[in-house]
Amino acid sequence: MPAVSKGDGMRGLAVFISDIRNCKSKEAEIKRINKELANIRSKFKGDKALDGYSKKKYVCKLLFIFLLGHDIDFGHMEAVNLLSSNKYTEKQIGYLFISVLVNSNSDLIRLINNAIKNDLSSRNPTFMNLALHCIANVGSREMAEAFAAEVPRILVAGDTMDSVKQSAALCLLRLNRTSPDLVPMGEWTARVVHLLNDQHLGVVTAATSLITTLAQKNPDDFKTSVSLAVARLSRIVTSASTDLQDYTYYFVAAPWLSVKLLRLLQCYPPPEDAAIRGRLTECLETILNKAQEPPKSKKVQHSNAKNAVLFEAISLIIHHDSEPTLLVRACNQLGQFLQHRETNLRYLALESMCTLASSEFSHEAVKTHIETVINALKTERDVSVRQRAVDLLYAMCDRSNAKQIVAEMLSYLETADYSIREEIVLKVAILAEKYAVDYTWYVDTILNLIRIAGDYVSEEVWYRVIQIVINRDDVQGYAAKTVFEALQAPACHENLVKVGGYILGEFGNLIAGDPRSSPLIQFNLLHSKFHLCSVPTRALLLSAYIKFINLFPEVKGTIQEVLRSDSQLRNADVELQQRAVEYLRLSCIASTDILATVLEEMPPFPERESSILAKLKKKKGPGTVPDPEDNRKERCANINGATNHSSTTANAKASAPSFIGDLLAPVLPPINRPRPVSSLSLLPTPLTPLSLQAYAMPLSPSAGSHFQVSSPASDLLSLGSASTLNSTPPSAPKASASLLVDVFSDNSPTAPIGAPAVVVADENFSRFVCKNNGVLFENQLLQIGLKSEYRQNLGRMYVFYGNKTSTQFHNFTASVVCQDGLNSQLNVHAKPADPMVEGGAQLQQTLNIECLSDFVEAPVLNIQFRYGGILQNISVKLPVTLNKFFQPTEMGSQDFFQRWKQLGAPQQEVQKIFKAMYSMDSEVTKAKIIGFGVALLDGVDPNPSNFVGAGVIHTKTSQVGCLIRLEPNAQAQMYRLTLRTSRDTVSQRLCDLLSDQF
Repeated sequence: MPAVSKGDGMRGLAVFISDIRNCKSKEAEIKRINKELANIRSKFKGDKALDGYSKKKYVCKLLFIFLLGHDIDFGHMEAVNLLSSNKYTEKQIGYLFISVLVNSNSDLIRLINNAIKNDLSSRNPTFMNLALHCIANVGSREMAEAFAAEVPRILVAGDTMDSVKQSAALCLLRLNRTSPDLVPMGEWTARVVHLLNDQHLGVVTAATSLITTLAQKNPDDFKTSVSLAVARLSRIVTSASTDLQDYTYYFVAAPWLSVKLLRLLQCYPPPEDAAIRGRLTECLETILNKAQEPPKSKKVQHSNAKNAVLFEAISLIIHHDSEPTLLVRACNQLGQFLQHRETNLRYLALESMCTLASSEFSHEAVKTHIETVINALKTERDVSVRQRAVDLLYAMCDRSNAKQIVAEMLSYLETADYSIREEIVLKVAILAEKYAVDYTWYVDTILNLIRIAGDYVSEEVWYRVIQIVINRDDVQGYAAKTVFEALQAPACHENLVKVGGYILGEFGNLIAGDPRSSPLIQFNLLHSKFHLCSVPTRALLLSAYIKFINLFPEVKGTIQEVLRSDSQLRNADVELQQRAVEYLRLSCIASTDILATVLEEMPPFPERESSILAKLKKKKGPGTVPDPEDNRKERCANINGATNHSSTTANAKASAPSFIGDLLAPVLPPINRPRPVSSLSLLPTPLTPLSLQAYAMPLSPSAGSHFQVSSPASDLLSLGSASTLNSTPPSAPKASASLLVDVFSDNSPTAPIGAPAVVVADENFSRFVCKNNGVLFENQLLQIGLKSEYRQNLGRMYVFYGNKTSTQFHNFTASVVCQDGLNSQLNVHAKPADPMVEGGAQLQQTLNIECLSDFVEAPVLNIQFRYGGILQNISVKLPVTLNKFFQPTEMGSQDFFQRWKQLGAPQQEVQKIFKAMYSMDSEVTKAKIIGFGVALLDGVDPNPSNFVGAGVIHTKTSQVGCLIRLEPNAQAQMYRLTLRTSRDTVSQRLCDLLSDQF
């Protein structure tokens, strides 16, 4: 670049800047600027043509005035004219003015583009660099459209100078970031990879940045860069600092290029070629060895450069997760930084060790540093470092150290910074649940957690502890005793009152035999907290009181007096008033049997992913919260679908993506159909039985109506009683089993990647006949989950598409096809989906469904998207079946058999005898029949082991009544299923669907 001559000093500009600096006030500065603007405007409008120097000087003054914060509305044409100058200084000022002041909508953009094209076509490297810098600085879509094809040509041309190649690579990188769809992928992509072999390290550095960005989106196009990057890295790492003098920074050879090459290698799995893999391993070992050497300089720049390369090498080792020796060495190296005096190094070491803890090879090595991490948690002054220490303790936790880590986190929680308390609470709750072998310890831990940090204990935490207590018979008595003792403290947090009210309302009878916790004492203890609580908690306590009437008839009078009091019956809050009135009326008119039915103990909750874990994932972001145990067993396949090549992990099953908790957990469980309303009851059905909603959520607004949720986000914790009605009750898990169950992990098929799907995937279709939520399809790229709800002949389905890779899906489309005349029987309207799905993100699509008439076939969901430049096609059969449009019908024994005889025509009955495919558990059978959509009628069949049900299929054109009788033969392991409906095609279809479930 030519030196600026003395005559280019622009004395007038220097004087103007000096005048501005000498202004004593803002008014004086504005006055001086306005005077100068008037002078410049008159010069530009004058008849006398200005020479290049004068134009440059005045344009520089305008640029300086703009940088002071004043608007500039003229001078743009003069700046464009400077672009045609043959003098470097004039052209430089013109490009500088345009880069700063000209926007993409300017009328001058065509003139500017023409000037840039002229400079690019010239063979003057200085002018070419100025033009490329301007394109990159402006970076507008118009610039990309004009030069996206020209810049790659300059980059790979054989006669382009090194300095121009650097500028071209960085310019193309900028255009790819701002307008990736306009940058063509052509033959230049193969040639640009060979720039990694260029002799000029500046060109290699710029090209590496470009290739890394392109490889993240199109990994297959740049696979050949791996071997070249390893070769170049090897030459840098093994060279002495004197070999690369121009690119040695404080005795560290080319640190920026080394870091970029290591990042490029993280876009790919370990090299398959043994020679390349061995050479890369040698490079990483050399970097780790150099970290142990005494520093060659005491200056901080030397240590910063050296550590930058080291941490990037460790990131690559973690990414590959295939060399146990390197992983352990990396862990030991990071352990040395945990007590380093430099705060940034301690932070980075903790952050990297969090990832190392998820590897099966290095987990034990990470655990050796537990005392150092605990000490950092207690003594570290920087809150961000303490937060990373909490993350590392969470990641290194397993069954051997869970109690120690949970105890330390609880101890730290009392003095923790307020900004991280909520996160610590979530992590303690998750660890206590996941590694709870002794569930009495779990109950003690959660109650202690509420005592220490009650304000930061979210609803997810106390909901979850209630779920677990209800699902485990062995801990219910201990939980009741513990919360009873905890409530005796003079000051109790409201969350503890909620837990106590719920657990005592369900299981207070387990401790009522002790005179110290008699029913009356339990009630008085709870009621003593009533006036101190908020309205939702008071509503929960009222529900606990009505439960007490069922558990302890001797306190019925006392509770009725409380419900009868003016403070309840005339409460200003309509929710409390309604509960008091309805509970009082229920206790007065209902018989003991009806009370026992309405207020029966909560059934076990279906196992699903912990809502606490889902909340933590949502708080931290997708992909940032590892499962502390599962993720270390096997790392997921990398972004382009290749798995690790070590013999240890070759046959391991890829773990589920971390975002699936966010994908489906917060959405409403399937309220498949209203619970039938008995003619005996004049009360709202949320009382049958009392669920968490009945404890804490508003009652139904009108008597005799079902508790309905209008939106998929209304029941954020998926704890609705409807899910209990429509799901299979889970068996009690073993004491050693983890309670963090993935709701979608039950044998989901893994489909191959690659060629478009030839057949429609229907492996999971039958699993959705009696349920409405779960994973419908999964392969290494995409996971499809469903949530559905139906009302009469209408339905709504929420489809969730989870991108399991770190690469965007482009041109994403999802459409529903109804084949073979299904269009006339079923109407499915799919709302358009977003055309782009970010890596690790999820996308939701809503399908509205209308049943026009009875049908047999199911619609097909067709998905298309581009991944890595390859079009992916997936077709999946949607589980929309005729039974989804059932309305359950309650009827007595006499009505049932009368209707059964009326449907006695041969064509109206279908009977099937078949062998049981699953365990003949009566509770599971009941749940499946209810999930199928009919009302299960108890006491109707003379044989108590038989199951009978009734319902009505709703279509737009008609309603079809249906009666079901299922007769199990446990000795022969056989079933006889009989269906009678008013339409023969409906009978056959329902028989085929239901028989496959047993």
